[in-house]
Amino acid sequence: MSRDIISAIFLTALLAIPTLWWLANWSRRVYTFPRYILACLNIVLARVWWRTSIPPDLPIPIGQGAVLIANHRSSADPFFIQVAAHRVVHWMVAKEFVEHPALAWFLRQSGAIGTSRGGRDTKAIRAAIDLLNAGELVGVLPEGRINMTDQLMLPFRPGAAMIAQHAGVPIVPIYIEGAPYDRSPASPFLMPAHVIVKVGEPIDSSTGTPQELMEQATRAIAHLAGCDDFQPQLAGRDWKPTPADLEAAMAAAKERKRNR
Repeated sequence: MSRDIISAIFLTALLAIPTLWWLANWSRRVYTFPRYILACLNIVLARVWWRTSIPPDLPIPIGQGAVLIANHRSSADPFFIQVAAHRVVHWMVAKEFVEHPALAWFLRQSGAIGTSRGGRDTKAIRAAIDLLNAGELVGVLPEGRINMTDQLMLPFRPGAAMIAQHAGVPIVPIYIEGAPYDRSPASPFLMPAHVIVKVGEPIDSSTGTPQELMEQATRAIAHLAGCDDFQPQLAGRDWKPTPADLEAAMAAAKERKRNR
């Protein structure tokens, strides 16, 4: 082996060792080992399969808590935001998914917070507030279900703003464009896509009612989508789509798929 090759290997190792040491220490600071592995897999999936375009950083430094909210077009939406966050996002997920045998380990390692769909889940709210007070990120999809209509967003629930106010943290609006979905939770993993994630400025949660804050945050999402004329709607406590709404949504989704 020539002296030049030996010198090149030595210099490469000299530069790589401190970089790897820094990455290892940084990753331990924001991830457990299983979460670090899942985060790496998520980066590959989001960047290669879904060609996700994201901002370099969230406008929230590591160590500061915040509630992230986004529009909801796909079961893969949390994956895109996780790549942009560079640390764990604790998503509030329906309890039946967290307790499902096929999903329980993954969601537990991902830091998900299981919550009941019906009514106010005090335990889940308390868990979210504790995480925010500890400087963590909590993710909420305020539409409560995947939007398969032609509307920008479904009526929203104010729970995310209420949690942010109790914890004294900002709300960060996020718009996801191009998320893949075809009527089943597993469908995005079989569909290549080109996804764009846009992040708005943090919204101070210290003033206003939860309803007013969520309307402001929803308008911020609409602004990121280029739809400044969008009129947000508040969902009632027991709101859910009617069978006719779901049928129309499925027909619209099929029509969009045919027109691609």
